[in-house]
Amino acid sequence: MRAYGFTPWPDLAFQEPPAIAAVQDRLLRRHVAFLAERSPFYRRLFKAHGVDPRSVQGCGDLATLPLTGKEDLERCSADLQCVPDSEINDLCLTSGTVGRPVALPQTAADLERLAYNEAQAFAAAGLTSSDRVLIAAAIDRCFMAGLAYFLGLNRLGALAIRGGSSSIPALAELVRSQRPTAIVGVPSLLVSVAARLAADGIAPIDLGVDRLICIGEPVRDADLALSALGRRLAEMWGGQVYGTYASTEMATAFGDCSAGRGGHLQPELMAVEIVDENGRTLSPGTAGEVVATPLQVTGMPLLRFRTGDIAVLHTDACPCGRHTPRLGPVLGRKAQMLKYRGTTVFPPAILAVLQELDGVRGAYIEVFDDYPLSDRIRVVIGAARPDLDPAVVAEELAARLRVKPEVVLADPDTVQQRMMQPDKRKPVNFFDYRSAAGRG
Repeated sequence: MRAYGFTPWPDLAFQEPPAIAAVQDRLLRRHVAFLAERSPFYRRLFKAHGVDPRSVQGCGDLATLPLTGKEDLERCSADLQCVPDSEINDLCLTSGTVGRPVALPQTAADLERLAYNEAQAFAAAGLTSSDRVLIAAAIDRCFMAGLAYFLGLNRLGALAIRGGSSSIPALAELVRSQRPTAIVGVPSLLVSVAARLAADGIAPIDLGVDRLICIGEPVRDADLALSALGRRLAEMWGGQVYGTYASTEMATAFGDCSAGRGGHLQPELMAVEIVDENGRTLSPGTAGEVVATPLQVTGMPLLRFRTGDIAVLHTDACPCGRHTPRLGPVLGRKAQMLKYRGTTVFPPAILAVLQELDGVRGAYIEVFDDYPLSDRIRVVIGAARPDLDPAVVAEELAARLRVKPEVVLADPDTVQQRMMQPDKRKPVNFFDYRSAAGRG
């Protein structure tokens, strides 16, 4: 089998479910056949698990196939590549949030697919060729995000303003001088840009930003309503807030539509499952680990990739008219689950409570395994009010989450400096000092 090209289906999500399923099944059969011929890693994996690739008829067979973990990408990257080096046009590095950064090679077809993916996601959020969009995300250091947004906006015909994410004053100046109609960026960064503009005497709400496309951090609660962070962004900028979820390994985004009911699956680009800790598929509406099979990828195609992210898949009807499943906000990362006196909690739940408290400007979490069967949790928050009481914050967390961590106050600028690390593409708000045994 030759490396196949990329085929777009821009209206597939609006077709009836049987038609969507037929296209997905066909694409998955082609995907598995391609892996069986081109991927040394998957040939070994299929043989080890007794899988006959020819027996795979569609997405209903996914649960019978082996899973792929991040450790497989770290150990076997060369054997996962399915095309010769001469067909590689770009290298994208994972962020290394968990484990070492991994390079994922991109062919010309993969880059075309990436552009299509982002153009579709932007269009679902209401962007058109008349928009001026500030990309407040890294486009350097081999990260996929900024590149994907640029390619998507180019395909959409919109104006891309490549601001990056390294300088809040520079981004504030671009908003003031170039008047974007939309901004793509990490929510906490967009809060900081709005605060900088306000400090300069400029009201962000008067600058004409109609849409905020939020990446890297959830802006919705589990019930799909805007979170405190999402509401704060909407109030500061006066625009609509849209959440997204993506990763370099998936090379595909789940983006909110205008109804704001979760990120829509692009069925021609991915098959998605939610699984339990043993890898068993869970029914819709149940929280579990997101497992992704990116379709129509040629450079380093993956099968049933375990993202490590915990979320819920929604299959009820969406008012926008798309007939595709929607992914709710990431509730946490499997590797970051905290144990506290018989209660489990994920860092985003702690941070979501803090976002609702007046006087908190940034926060990060540190966790230690000092005690058997219970983590020691320390929350460091930027105190923008002199009367902020750490004991009151701790009690609020205990009342909401049944977890009462140690709370430490710090200068907001110091907290931001700790979170903004030069080798990361988004703020780091979780520091895990547990041993491997302590995380188990």
